[in-house]
Amino acid sequence: MLDFLDRIPQRPPFLFIDTVIDRVENRIVTQKKITGDEDFFKGHFPGNPILPGVIQCEAAFQTGALLMSYHGEKAQEQTTALVTRIQGVKFKNVVRPGETLTIEVELKEMLGSAAYMKGKITSNNKTVMTIDFACTIVENTKL
Repeated sequence: MLDFLDRIPQRPPFLFIDTVIDRVENRIVTQKKITGDEDFFKGHFPGNPILPGVIQCEAAFQTGALLMSYHGEKAQEQTTALVTRIQGVKFKNVVRPGETLTIEVELKEMLGSAAYMKGKITSNNKTVMTIDFACTIVENTKL
């Protein structure tokens, strides 16, 4: 199920992808089950849990980083995809515990080490978020 973990650096509790549903050259679809046990629900919002928009964005970014990992020339342990631009984020519906996010990211253009992507998250056949974002590949440094 988590066979993609060798391709991205994120790990629980900051991993917002459970499985890869589909991948072609410039498009990837992943899923994330929102259980309600996630720590951030303790404060967002007690008694009325709603998935934070920034977590939705992060799920799209991680999915985009995973897509980029298939385009890189260097080994994944040598580079990391970092978000450099976020544009046009639209939150259209709330996400609650028990829902499964379907995260679709399309690579629109690659210029050198910069990737320009478009993301869309759906749940229960409804669009919950759309986003345009850019990432760049940077060399890892050892601390």
